[in-house]
Amino acid sequence: MESLYFLVPCALIFIGLAIKVLFWAINNGQYDNLDTEAHRILFDAQKSGQASKQATTSSSEDSIQESDTKNP
Repeated sequence: MESLYFLVPCALIFIGLAIKVLFWAINNGQYDNLDTEAHRILFDAQKSGQASKQATTSSSEDSIQESDTKNP
C-alpha cells in the first residue's frame, strides 16, 4: 500500500509528460503530412537498388583492370 503513494504520482507525471509531448508534436507539424513518408520509402528502395547495380558494375570493371595490370 505504501508503494502506491509513490507509484500513482509517478504514473500521473508520466502521463502528463506524454500528453505534453503529443501536443507539442501535433503543434509542430509532425502529423501534417503522413503520406509523403510512406511514398518516399518506396522510392528510396528503387534508388538504392540502382546504386548497388552501379557499384557492382564498377567493382567488376575494377577487378578486370587490376587483373590486366598484374598479368602483362
